[in-house]
Amino acid sequence: MPEIFSLLPAVVAIAFVLWRKEVVAALVLAVFVSEYLLLIKTGNYFLVDAFVQAIERVVAVFSGSGNARIILFSVLIGAVLAFMRFSGGVDATVQLMVRSGMAKNARRTGLMTFITGVVVFIESNLSVLTAGIVSRGLFDKFKMSRERLAYIIDSTSAPICILILLNGWGAFVLGIIAPYEMDQSAVSILLGTIPLNIYALSTLVVVFFTVWTGKVYGPMAATELTQSGAAKMPGSSDNANHETQGRARDMLLPLAVIVFGMIGFMFWTGNGKLMDGSGSASVLYATIAALVVSFLMLIRQPRFSHRQLIEEGFKGVSEILPLVAILLLSIALGASVKELGTGVYISGLVADYLPLFLVPAVVFIAGAFASFTTGTSWGTFALLVPIAMPIAINLDLPPSLVLAAVLGGGVFGDHCSPVSDTTAVSSLAAGCDILDHVKTQLPYALFCGGITIAAYVLMGLIAVA
Repeated sequence: MPEIFSLLPAVVAIAFVLWRKEVVAALVLAVFVSEYLLLIKTGNYFLVDAFVQAIERVVAVFSGSGNARIILFSVLIGAVLAFMRFSGGVDATVQLMVRSGMAKNARRTGLMTFITGVVVFIESNLSVLTAGIVSRGLFDKFKMSRERLAYIIDSTSAPICILILLNGWGAFVLGIIAPYEMDQSAVSILLGTIPLNIYALSTLVVVFFTVWTGKVYGPMAATELTQSGAAKMPGSSDNANHETQGRARDMLLPLAVIVFGMIGFMFWTGNGKLMDGSGSASVLYATIAALVVSFLMLIRQPRFSHRQLIEEGFKGVSEILPLVAILLLSIALGASVKELGTGVYISGLVADYLPLFLVPAVVFIAGAFASFTTGTSWGTFALLVPIAMPIAINLDLPPSLVLAAVLGGGVFGDHCSPVSDTTAVSSLAAGCDILDHVKTQLPYALFCGGITIAAYVLMGLIAVA
């Protein structure tokens, strides 16, 4: 079988996503195609055998303790997030920030919104909803457009989540890269992406500049001049100062357990060395500890019953299951195409036809295109990491640099896409039209994207020098 056929699983997955905008089905189809091609290599052409092999490939994901821990963490973090929301802890935390005097003027209101997005780094949609709903009335009060609010919360949430990494984003990416054999540990590779994720860093700098100076440009300036930012979505209320029965510690304490527990368990599993610790074990242990702490804190309050908490916990798990399915299938696909030799073949093509110094920039652009057309950064990670990591390994490029390009490209495309779920949630949380949000955010995203491409070309030159 010609080696070019090893590209077929990735081509099928990307084509299906472009056609149906459905990542899970695309990954299922890609795993099936990859397994069928592996059977063809052995002279077996029976589709039923490929179907069985695809199932076994997914089952085999759980044979690795690291993969199993990451998947279990991804399930349990949904329950932790549900407890934080259900208890009113998220609202109470934000209200605490408001009462502290952070929202006395336009600049402080913007800073409060920005800081809220940073603090609620555990989940991007939770960050967007929390910061947006609380700030709507305050933005109206200081005559700042809702489009500006949508830009701030959208361009803070994903970049922060992909930089801090002590959340589902970090676990998801860690699970995808863990199977690859590299000189450094998967945790070290992932942490190494933080200073190299130029798009995320530059986006946060531009957001902070906008908040601090109050200056806006392009279509955003037009919305400010016409004060059309109050073009509210139906049902969007301006309850920026609502009272809540929740307590800030119902969110802050479990969050602290996750953060400090993760660090502590990294030292413990690494025998006193942080970088040698097991990321999958540490994040699972810390999440379980946070779940237990959160449950015990809530069950002691008369307003919660045992049954209520169990039901809310399972609701949180059900909400995150689609992302867990993507993670599971992406790990299975990565193992399958690795055996098929896709990464080795692409590495050869890149080595023959594409200058090595352009690889990070091209990977970033490919990630942006995939994310823009599919509307999902996580789906982009699942599709491109199994292709990009073998390129980095086989061509002796810095894995953290190539991975950072994939992650940044996924977020960049997500920011530009009108079909992105984060774009839709940001518009809803801010109370503005989704197309107005895309139109006003696009110049900022393109500016940061341009800076990133130039930076990756320069970094590529340094890496191959």
